[in-house]
Amino acid sequence: MTLVILVQASLAHADASINEEEWTQYKTRFLDRGGRIIDNGNHGISHSEGQGYGLLLAYLADNRSDFELIWHFTRTELLLRDDGLAAWKWDPEARPHVTDINSATDGDMLIAYALALAGASWNNKEYVAAATRIAKAILQEAVVKHAGRTILLPGANGFSARDREDGPIINPSYWIFEAFPVMNALAPSDAWELLTTDGLYFMKSLQFGPAKLPAEWVSLRTAPRPAPGFERIFGYNSVRIPLYLARSGVAEASMLGRLRQSLASDDQPMATIDLTTGKRLQPLTDKGYMIILSLLDCLTDGTKVPETLQQFQPNLYFPATLQLLALSFLREEHAACL
Repeated sequence: MTLVILVQASLAHADASINEEEWTQYKTRFLDRGGRIIDNGNHGISHSEGQGYGLLLAYLADNRSDFELIWHFTRTELLLRDDGLAAWKWDPEARPHVTDINSATDGDMLIAYALALAGASWNNKEYVAAATRIAKAILQEAVVKHAGRTILLPGANGFSARDREDGPIINPSYWIFEAFPVMNALAPSDAWELLTTDGLYFMKSLQFGPAKLPAEWVSLRTAPRPAPGFERIFGYNSVRIPLYLARSGVAEASMLGRLRQSLASDDQPMATIDLTTGKRLQPLTDKGYMIILSLLDCLTDGTKVPETLQQFQPNLYFPATLQLLALSFLREEHAACL
């Protein structure tokens, strides 16, 4: 069953859905010769999230040599923890380079997901074995039960009910729904399906302030609320939520439509939002952010994605990554949107 599910998942991405020109632009700007993905919007650091995205995009571009290069850096520079998870932060200016050994669950899951898809598609048992080790570690260290729900802790340390008075803490943008069936194939457990069910519950119910949007960091100690000690905002990381929901196909159209309505209006672009006041803070006008709105428009009312948003001209690592993930999804699953 494990092999069947992995092969089915990889077949969904059998043809390169990121073209050679796009991948060349991406790697020229963000991938160094040593295999690290550079976050040029965050002081040039690298992190497990970026390595995971890099692996996934290299797989979607069907570039095996770049995939192996990114994996080599990830394996040798970040997979240093005793529990099998990756250290999340690598700083080229620091010695040692790893400046925070804690894990980041979204990065770990992206790495495992990409390795599993590549391993199944390219018949590489070592990739599948590495993905399995990481999936088992995520299940052991970051998946917990709380108040009748199965939740995903953002990291192995610092977020549980034992670690914080207001814990457990979750970050809704860490729920990579499309990866859960693959994680279940690697490390079978009822918890993965429950993460989907309970994750959808949180995506529907976490509606804070006038904007009725989820906070980046949410305390579940009592009734869910924005976690103390963090900004009470809908931040730039949270724009991944509707993209992940769309890519996975698990959300109802009504849910995607509500998110679309809350994110922006005809006269106001998408922005980070103060959840206390509803005030719009930093406009998010990069194509990588705007294409998510357009993707939601197409899924909910059939509006085609403008050609300008289909043109890939990368500037900053994060929105460039989101744009390629959106384009890949549309080409694979909703070509009529383009």
